Amino acid sequence: MKNMRNEVLRLMLVLATAVLMGTFSVIANAETAEDLNRDANQALNDLYKTNTLAESISKKAKAVLVFPKIVKAGLIFGGAYGEGVLMEGTKFDYFNSVTASWGWQAGAQSYGYVVFLMTSKAVKYLHQSHGWEIGVGPTVVAVNEGVAKNLSTSTLKDDAYAFIFDQQGLMASLSIEGTKISHIKRK
Repeated sequence: MKNMRNEVLRLMLVLATAVLMGTFSVIANAETAEDLNRDANQALNDLYKTNTLAESISKKAKAVLVFPKIVKAGLIFGGAYGEGVLMEGTKFDYFNSVTASWGWQAGAQSYGYVVFLMTSKAVKYLHQSHGWEIGVGPTVVAVNEGVAKNLSTSTLKDDAYAFIFDQQGLMASLSIEGTKISHIKRK
């Protein structure tokens, strides 16, 4: 019985790995800079239509980091990947978002997220780090309905504010903590 259970677990692990590799290989053949810019602008406009606080915060931000589509999948071991745009005034730069996880998880979903960088320190950290791990470095507040009730543009005190949006699919939990954001080149 124990051997059968171990074989089933191995099979599930192989299947999860195959699904993840297939999912991420499609995404890894990423978009052009023009495609990313277009998708990021559309994602921001969609977020602003549904969340006026996000639009208000954007007006005070030093830079805006937009990941229009992240794909997350897992079966015991999981991962998420997506590419995005840093909009700093009229300058654009490109980053990827990578998360790895393990534990009791099963499912797949896609979502987008935006990080409003409120301080020069946060922007500088993003440019100078060789991969910013959310939860390390500048303070990032994930804005959900509870946080939003007590937040206004006059009470902004943290380095960055993150909004997760457009969730589709089914996965037990969603967090950007532990996500590593790294610079990429796009043409």
